[in-house]
Amino acid sequence: MLTLDNITKKYRDKTALLHVSLELDCGIYGLLGPNGAGKSTLMNIITGNIRPTEGCVFWDGTDIQRLGGSFRSLIGYAPQQQGLYNSFSGRRFLAYMAALKGISKKEVRDEIERVLSYVNMQEAADRTIGSYSGGMKQRILIAQAILGNPRLLVLDEPTAGLDPKERVRIREQIEKLAGNKVILVSTHVVSDIAPIAGELCFLRSGSIADRGTVEYLCAKYGDSRDVEEVYMHIFGEEGQK
Repeated sequence: MLTLDNITKKYRDKTALLHVSLELDCGIYGLLGPNGAGKSTLMNIITGNIRPTEGCVFWDGTDIQRLGGSFRSLIGYAPQQQGLYNSFSGRRFLAYMAALKGISKKEVRDEIERVLSYVNMQEAADRTIGSYSGGMKQRILIAQAILGNPRLLVLDEPTAGLDPKERVRIREQIEKLAGNKVILVSTHVVSDIAPIAGELCFLRSGSIADRGTVEYLCAKYGDSRDVEEVYMHIFGEEGQK
């Protein structure tokens, strides 16, 4: 279980997150909000890349700062097209990330082929990342995130830059990963996550605006049949950013 306890993050005179508390058990969760809502900041705190000003993140009841390297070994993270090496081939990049994750040399070849197949990148695996389209870069980031079969998977805008068919394919593949994992997907596109998420969490100006199942939220906001209408009800014009 992933637990966020009273997470606050301040940058001088700006508050990016304010008193965010969540408990996430195995399943798929959507973190929804417009640009600037604090989604990426929260993702970086969950993955241990930055520390909160206040509050703690716990994995199975233990502070992730105490877990250290053991926490990093069970997490997969796909940021928004960051940390890529344009001179590397896709395959070399995955091998590099596999080494960082401590995947054994005996397993690494099969593991790389598995994740390449998952994101439909086998044919482009030996091309340099610098030659990839934005959508291909997004897919190779998702591939590195699922190396080693992590228990916690954090995906920041995983379908950004993908064409409609690939968006659906990635969504379906994320759904297949559910079961014994906590999967947190950040997006501002409701249709990318609503069909597969067990629960949606709406983040507005760094605070939790509302959360619940699609059915609960649609019923709460005027018995709407469309969760996109719920999104617009919560965020109004801000949600169009």
